[in-house]
Amino acid sequence: MRVAAAALQPAIQEWAAQRPQSVSSNALVGQQRALSALQQALNIGGRYAHSYVVTPAGMRIYDVIKEVEARHHWVHAQKYDWVYVANPDSAFEPLWVNLPAGSAQSFVVQLLTFFQTDINVRGPLRDHMVETFATERVAHYLDLVIDHTFEELPGNELANIIVSHNGDEPFILCDRVTEASLFGSIRLQSVEGTISSGLHLIEAGAILKANGGILAIDAEELLLQPGLWRKLKYILRTSQFHWPQPGDAKIATYYQPEAIPVQIKIFLLGERDIYAQLREHDRDFDNLFPFLADFSSHYSLQKEPLTPYFDYLKYVEEQAAILPLADDAYPALLKFVTRITDFHTELSLDTIAIMQLLREACALARAEQAQTLQGRYIQQAIQQREQRNGYIAELSRRSILEGQVYIQTEEAVVGQINGLTVVTAGGHEFGEPTRITATVHYGDGDIIDIDRKSELSGNIHTKGVMILSAYIANVFARNEAMALSATIVFEQSYHEVDGDSASLAELCCLLSALAEAPIQQGIAITGAVDQFGRVQAIGAVNEKIEGYFELCRTRGLNGSQGVIIPQANLSQLNLNDDVIAAVADEEFHIYAINDVSEALELLTQVQQKQLYERIEQRLNELQQGEREVPWWRRWFE
Repeated sequence: MRVAAAALQPAIQEWAAQRPQSVSSNALVGQQRALSALQQALNIGGRYAHSYVVTPAGMRIYDVIKEVEARHHWVHAQKYDWVYVANPDSAFEPLWVNLPAGSAQSFVVQLLTFFQTDINVRGPLRDHMVETFATERVAHYLDLVIDHTFEELPGNELANIIVSHNGDEPFILCDRVTEASLFGSIRLQSVEGTISSGLHLIEAGAILKANGGILAIDAEELLLQPGLWRKLKYILRTSQFHWPQPGDAKIATYYQPEAIPVQIKIFLLGERDIYAQLREHDRDFDNLFPFLADFSSHYSLQKEPLTPYFDYLKYVEEQAAILPLADDAYPALLKFVTRITDFHTELSLDTIAIMQLLREACALARAEQAQTLQGRYIQQAIQQREQRNGYIAELSRRSILEGQVYIQTEEAVVGQINGLTVVTAGGHEFGEPTRITATVHYGDGDIIDIDRKSELSGNIHTKGVMILSAYIANVFARNEAMALSATIVFEQSYHEVDGDSASLAELCCLLSALAEAPIQQGIAITGAVDQFGRVQAIGAVNEKIEGYFELCRTRGLNGSQGVIIPQANLSQLNLNDDVIAAVADEEFHIYAINDVSEALELLTQVQQKQLYERIEQRLNELQQGEREVPWWRRWFE
C-alpha cells in the first residue's frame, strides 16, 4: 500500500487549532497514575508506607514534587524545630528538645534568661516557657535543670539549634547524597592538642531537616554507597535517628547525642531499572516502599483529551522564561514533541528537552528583536541542531556518493537489496542504507550468515536469520530437503550487525537469488519478519526513511525511488517537510506492507505466485538431477 503524504505526520494543524484561549500552568498533566499512588502514600502514616517514584528523563523533579505536595499534603505531617541542650548529667550526651516550628531561636534566648535568673524565682518563668513552647520535652528539660546554674552544667555550651523551620517548607530534596548531607555529622575540634566534640559541632542532615514531613532522595546516588542504604533502612524500621561516632576508628573520642525520634515520609526517586533491582535483591524493600508512583514521559491522546496538554506547555513556557509563543509556533512545537515520542498519538513530557528547544529558538528571535516566538524560529533551531549533529551522517553519505561504499539507487539486480539501518553516534541517530547480497549454490538447504561466521553478528540478528531460514524451509522444503544452499552478507560492514529489522530485506534478497528475479535498487526496505512471512514493526523508522531520502535526493530523485516499511509503523511516521513534499509530488514513495509477498511484488515487479513457481521449478530440476546421478559419482565428484 502506497502511503499518502497526509499520513506521514500527525494532524498537527488540527491540534494547534484546538488550543484554548485561556490556559493555566500545570506540571502534572497526564500523570494521574503516579498522582494516585502518591496520594495513597500521603494518606497513610507509619514506617511501612513510603513510595518509590519513577522519574523519566527530562522531568524537573523539584517542580513536580512541589506541585504534588501542594495538592496532597501528608496527612500525618507534624514539623518541629529541634535543639540540642546541655545535659546536666553528662558533657558528652546532650539531650534533644522539640519545639513548635519557627520557635527555636526564641526558646534559646529564653533558656539563657532562665539560667541567668535566680534559682529561687524561676518558677513563673518555667511556667511561661512550658506554656509558650508546649511540648513534653520542654517541660521535662526545665524540670531537670530547675535547680542548676549555668556554671554547674558540664562543658561551656548551653544549646545548639539543629533544625529550624522558617516558613512553610513543602519538602526536602536530597539529590546529592553523602553521609553528611543525608544523616548529618558531628565534627571534631582540637584544642591544645586535645581532640573533642561539642554542641556547636553537631550538624543535621536531610533526614532531620525533613523530620515530620517529606524527604525526596535520589535512589542512584544513595545506592552508590551501600552503607548509606542500610543505615536509611534501619532508621525507617526503628523510627529512631542515632548519631554516628565523630571521626574515624583511629580517633578515640566519645560524643553521643540523644537519639531523635523520626516520623518521615520518603520519596525514593530513580529509574524503573533501579526499582526492579531493589525489589529483586532487597527483601526489606517491598515492606518499606509498597507504593510505586510511575511518572510517564508521554502524554497519550488515546487516553486523555488534547486540551490539558496546552496547560503543560504553558508550564514549560514559564519555566523556560522565553518570549510569548505566537500562534504559528504551536504546530512546529507539537511536531517536535510528537517526534520525540515516535508515535502519532503521544506527546512528549520531556520538560528539559522542550525547554532547551524553546530557549534556543528564543535566542534567535531576540537576535532579530522579535516580540513573540514564531514558528520559523523553532524550525530554524531544529535545523541548526541537525546541522550541528549531522557531521557523521554527512561523512557516511559522502562515502556513498564518492563510491567508497557501493550503494545502487537505480536499475535492478538479482540477489542484491538496500536494507535500512540506524546508526547512533554521540547520542545522535541517523539512518543509512546498507547493501545486502545473497548467492545460492548446490547444497543441503543451509543458509550461511557470513556475518555470524565472522563473529560480526549479534544475537538478535542471528535469531532473525534463523527465522527466515525457517520460513524458506516451511515454504519450499516441507516434504524433502532443498538441494540449494545460500550465503547472505551485509556488504562493506566492518562492525557488529545486530537487530532483526533487516530480516525482511534478507528474506527478499534470498528469494530473489533463488528465483533469479532482479530487485529494484531504488526501493530500500526495513522490517522484521516471522516464520510465516508476516512483517513486524521496527524502530527508528523516521530516521531510516529520511537517511535514504537524503541519499536519493542528493543523487537526484527520479520518481521510482522509495522505502518499504511495516504497516505497523504507520502510527510512528513523523517525517520532515522535505520528505512529505517529495511524496506529495510523487518523486519519492513510501509503501506500508503486512506480508513478505507484498514486498516481493514491489521489489521485483513479479507476483509472488510466479516468483515461488520459479523457485520450485528450479528446486525440482536440481532434485531430479541429483536422483539421476549415481551416489558414488556424486561422492567422488
